[in-house]
Amino acid sequence: MYYVSMFIQYAGQYMKTRLQYRADVVVEILSDFLFQAVNLVFILVVFGHTQSLSGWNQNEIIFIYGFFLIPFAIFGAFFNIWDFNERYIVKGEMDRILTRPIHSLFQVTLERMELESLFGAVTGFAVMMYAGSQLGLPFYWHDPLVFLLFTAGGVLVYAGIFIMIASISFYSDSRTSIMPMMYNIGNYGRYPVDIYNKAIRFVLTWILPFAFVGMYPAAYFLRKEEWYTYAFLTPVVGIAFFAIAVFVWNQGVKQYRGAGN
Repeated sequence: MYYVSMFIQYAGQYMKTRLQYRADVVVEILSDFLFQAVNLVFILVVFGHTQSLSGWNQNEIIFIYGFFLIPFAIFGAFFNIWDFNERYIVKGEMDRILTRPIHSLFQVTLERMELESLFGAVTGFAVMMYAGSQLGLPFYWHDPLVFLLFTAGGVLVYAGIFIMIASISFYSDSRTSIMPMMYNIGNYGRYPVDIYNKAIRFVLTWILPFAFVGMYPAAYFLRKEEWYTYAFLTPVVGIAFFAIAVFVWNQGVKQYRGAGN
């Protein structure tokens, strides 16, 4: 309850701060929407030259893209740690974090939250609903529960990967450019893995499991039975990667030497 209370207080202060500049919030939301629209247009352009990709039609890939946007948006809202190295290690703000009686990772994620990113989840849900209606997908009573479970798993996969990458900063205080590269790799998860070669498919499944953010869980709702095993592994992979990430973070904190000259 203590952590829940802290989260509510941080979120309240964040909203007060952001609403001081409402125009900036609106512009940021519109920018995210345009970025997502460009990616959607790219899919439409690709299917302007072909009827399917490895057996996946246009609406199926649009559905996968819509599902991918939901865990990605939640991740962006609560695990926005792309600048962890420069802000907390190079500039020494990690020293301030470690003087407080609350877990350091929890503090960092709360300080870097961007709640307006959650609007991306609304866009993703709308895209899913459109593609699903075009495909005539069946709906079952347990689908909302499965959806929440798979979404949580996808968020944990993303969070686990990027927390582990951020933890590298505890061992090296030099500026790195791994984060932008990893964000780009993450985009591969919004397309079916079987359009890639076996090596990339293996990486996206077991090394950097971004396929569990979009393609695998979405395949369940598309009723692709051959992918059901992978789909139901989504929460397992998410919990495993997040648990490893927290462990790596805790070990990294022990190695942290503090700011100095």
